[in-house]
Amino acid sequence: MAQLSARQIALVALRLWRKEKRFADSIVSELFAKAGLTPSDRAFALELFYGVLRNLTLLDFWIACLRVSRVDADLRDILRLGLYQLFFLETAEHAAVHETVEVCAKGQRPIINAMLRAATRRRSELRASANAQPLFVRMSHPPFLVERWQQHFGVEHVQALCKWNNLPAPVYGRINRLGIDREKFLRLYSGARPLTRDFEFVEFDSLPTNALTRGHCYIQDPSTLLGCQILDPKPGEKVLDACAAPGGKTGYIAQLMENLGMIVACDRDLERLEKLKENMARLSVVIAHILRHDWTSSHVPPEIVTLAPFDRILVDSPCSNTGVMRRRADLRWRLRRTDFDRMQQLQIEIVRALIPLLKPNGVLVYSTCSLEPEENNEVVRRILEQTSTLSLETERSSLPFRDGFDGAYAARLVRNTTTD
Repeated sequence: MAQLSARQIALVALRLWRKEKRFADSIVSELFAKAGLTPSDRAFALELFYGVLRNLTLLDFWIACLRVSRVDADLRDILRLGLYQLFFLETAEHAAVHETVEVCAKGQRPIINAMLRAATRRRSELRASANAQPLFVRMSHPPFLVERWQQHFGVEHVQALCKWNNLPAPVYGRINRLGIDREKFLRLYSGARPLTRDFEFVEFDSLPTNALTRGHCYIQDPSTLLGCQILDPKPGEKVLDACAAPGGKTGYIAQLMENLGMIVACDRDLERLEKLKENMARLSVVIAHILRHDWTSSHVPPEIVTLAPFDRILVDSPCSNTGVMRRRADLRWRLRRTDFDRMQQLQIEIVRALIPLLKPNGVLVYSTCSLEPEENNEVVRRILEQTSTLSLETERSSLPFRDGFDGAYAARLVRNTTTD
């Protein structure tokens, strides 16, 4: 594996993704662990792999323009890589064509060479043909997603949203003020650029390994704090973070609480719980009690029940993740029409399991990183219809095309003193 080039790594990753239906991030992490790539080669392999995934429909449209007859799946992966270099990275023709041909089996080289050279000759024609196609082709999104977003947001905003999803995500870091103050952080890490729109965050050109190792920052998008901000936890309170792993929100809640009080941080997945524990230790969070629990199970374990009632509960619910699509390059190809209603049932089940653990006049915040009404305001509406226990105080959202950050939703609910 150490002998493979960046282009070969990207090709292996594409084939594994297509054949094994695994998550893109998992595939590249595994391949990089075995390959001796330089930082620049790692970055190039990621650009190729994620870039192709973000532009699959358009790349396949161009392949169909170049060859009417059926194209073998393995051959198609190579053509996707070559066309991405020519049309998106605008790599010099001799490099893009020659290096792509080099990753092929010898029997495939003549046809790959011929098709990529034809693409360079027909570049203007192919671009014009693409521009005449529907939005879902031009922006490589599933048609059903484009249709529903047009209904929710309007045509102009959908184009902006699809364009947003196809851009590489910036690296944002939240300064962990439990470990370092903001002024010292900015002096220590000169490559960090403060965000004028959010005092808590800085932007980096690359992953700030040293700052992360020392617990001085945590990588997350500013939109992820929406739910924590309207939760508004206070020092000395008892807070339940119901779906806590990997811990970015838990760490911020602890910061807002000045590390005073108690946070019960739960998750159902053992591997994610280990990551949560590691992150809490690195971020100097000392008030988090980490417990395993699946909120869809019939009984809440005694170690949680005995700590109730809680002053505040954050439910950062499992969701479709459509608000963070640019950070998950292959997500769009995994979603199905039925996912949003299916997720809604799960989300309602989780919230209903948590209501009895909230004290009278306590605050419950329901949040997602979804753009879909079925998972956001419709969940809240259905919960309010089904129970008189909660009242809605406020709703907030982040929309990429409006706010310039990832998509998110949060609703602040207060438990009434009366019960159902």
